[in-house]
Amino acid sequence: MTFTDYLQFHLLALLIGIFLDLLVGDPEWMPHPVRLIGKWIAEYEERWNLPELTPEEKRERGRRMAASVLIMTVALCGGILFAAYYFHPAAGVAVEAILSAYTMAAHSLARESNRVRKALEQGTLEDGRKAVSRIVGRETDQLSEEGVIRAAVETVAGNTSDGVIAPLFYLLLGGPVAGFLYKAVNTMDSMVGYKNERFLDFGRAAARLDDIVNYLPARLSALLLVFSACIHPSCSGRRAWRILRRDAKKSTSPNSGHPEAAVAGALGVELLGDAVYHGETVKKPTIGDAVRGIRRKDISVVNVLMFISEALLLLFISGGLLLIFRFCG
Repeated sequence: MTFTDYLQFHLLALLIGIFLDLLVGDPEWMPHPVRLIGKWIAEYEERWNLPELTPEEKRERGRRMAASVLIMTVALCGGILFAAYYFHPAAGVAVEAILSAYTMAAHSLARESNRVRKALEQGTLEDGRKAVSRIVGRETDQLSEEGVIRAAVETVAGNTSDGVIAPLFYLLLGGPVAGFLYKAVNTMDSMVGYKNERFLDFGRAAARLDDIVNYLPARLSALLLVFSACIHPSCSGRRAWRILRRDAKKSTSPNSGHPEAAVAGALGVELLGDAVYHGETVKKPTIGDAVRGIRRKDISVVNVLMFISEALLLLFISGGLLLIFRFCG
């Protein structure tokens, strides 16, 4: 099989994977490879992140944990993919498509965030708190209704990069192996990348890796969200661009603030602010202008912005590939 053949198979598998994610997402009854990665991380953290260690020892073990998880991810994903293509190209395309779909989360993100909206509309505030606790890392038991909505909107905004645009970016560059390497880094950061007493040193390597791999995708996501706001009738693209430029760097994260600022501007609301993680209050500045109060339907609107952003990226990729194939032909 030539490189050109593999490139065509890779692009076909990527397109199938995207549609699989949009159509079915991650069925809750099916095992998910990211859960296996999370299990590896949890086991390393339990064995290696011991309270009696010095900060330097914790940092060293955190680096070893990150390297071990990434090596195992490459070995497992690469081995499965190689075996499938070795058996038959059709099997390779099928396996690559399924693996690609596993790295993306547009369908699942929309499903879970809309559960929050429905819980608030059809149930109680407590139902909304429980629903949003499934998709955020912060503590939710004291959130007001506006806090629940804000948490859901922020999660969709941030995960437009982490769960949609960034995986597509890395899948395009290096297929499922690169896609799962990204997911491994992202999962490590979400599990041990906190700046508290337990994780500050052990999770430092994971947090820095996450900052690096998300640098370009976060900014690309923000730009796509600005374009999406220009298309959506209830959003403002001009305000999204202004708030992105003004507030993106206010976030405590060097990356997530970009898509969050774009969404805050697009909707005309304030996002972020202080939040409680593992019993500790984390101080965060607000981003955006409170042109109006945040509303339940904003959860649906930010999901539409996410899907438009994904569609725009696919259009840009398709246009670029057509130019490449035409030029090469």
